[in-house]
Amino acid sequence: MNINMDLKIAVLAGDGIGPEIMEQALAVTRAVCAKKGHKLLLKEGIVGACAIDATGDPYPEETHRLCMESDAVLFGAIGDPKYDNDPNAKVRPEQGLLRMRKQLGLYGNIRPVMTFPSLIHKSPLRADLVEGADFMCIRELTGGLYFGRPQGRSEDGNTAFDTCLYTREEVERILHLAYKFAGQRRKKLTVVDKANVIATSRLWRQIAQEIAPQYPDIETDYLFVDNAAMRIIQWPKSFDVLVTENLFGDILTDEASVITGSLGLLPSASIGVHTSLFEPIHGSYPQATGKNIANPLAMILSAALMFEYGFGLMEEGAMIREAVNASLEKGIVTEDIADGGKAYSTREVGNWIREFIER
Repeated sequence: MNINMDLKIAVLAGDGIGPEIMEQALAVTRAVCAKKGHKLLLKEGIVGACAIDATGDPYPEETHRLCMESDAVLFGAIGDPKYDNDPNAKVRPEQGLLRMRKQLGLYGNIRPVMTFPSLIHKSPLRADLVEGADFMCIRELTGGLYFGRPQGRSEDGNTAFDTCLYTREEVERILHLAYKFAGQRRKKLTVVDKANVIATSRLWRQIAQEIAPQYPDIETDYLFVDNAAMRIIQWPKSFDVLVTENLFGDILTDEASVITGSLGLLPSASIGVHTSLFEPIHGSYPQATGKNIANPLAMILSAALMFEYGFGLMEEGAMIREAVNASLEKGIVTEDIADGGKAYSTREVGNWIREFIER
């Protein structure tokens, strides 16, 4: 059992509902650390629209230094309508997120997709399709169309182009990470590409076929991305670990997230060369900002992932999951999943989970 660890965490609450849900995640984190004897060292930084407003930069150098000097980053959300609604804005909050991923070397995004028994009825899919679904999407984060150069628009504004670029090193790195997680789970890996059309996908498949024999205890199969998109809806329980490139992963993980019935329930981890980052998959939800109604569970579960994958503290992560499951079973939930019952505030849900852990 690990005790008396120093956990140095950079706290980037970000925009919109980020500060509200972060407050609850930190309260739960403090409760876990107090119970298990860890020393918690928290330092706050700014990122996104709030950073643009303060410094003109969505990812200031001071924030980057803070992240590099920390053992893990706990991140809320970024985004603001004043930038979303201005197509001519030169600086955008999302640029900060992309730069943070690149500069921290956050090459692998881990999104668990699971159903909660008490919320099966909230899923848009039939209960028999989703009950027991439990798989993990691993998305390559620092290559592909989002980072490929050149990109741009013609002088007359009528033509635009992007470049999709992957190197062997990038593909090997994410595949080895995916095999690591598959080995810890049900030992099945699905490689998703578009190798019948796209050159970078053919490189992905070639390298995957070269690496697969190194993991003889893991079953490897291959799906084109369009087929994978259908299978996630038709047969979600067929997946264990799914790995794919940046753009495909962006789309498929959002598709998979609706299986649970609420975006407010799913955390994610971004594994990095330098410092790993943990965040909910939902956005900044500006319509709810300051109203104390946002669902904090994905942010709280991101703290659980931080304990597990950031510090190797599995018991601490399990404590948080147990508390979250108990809150769902008791109906201590926010309005997005209250389903006609009493809706609790963001703070009330966070306080209940914290008190459950403290008992």
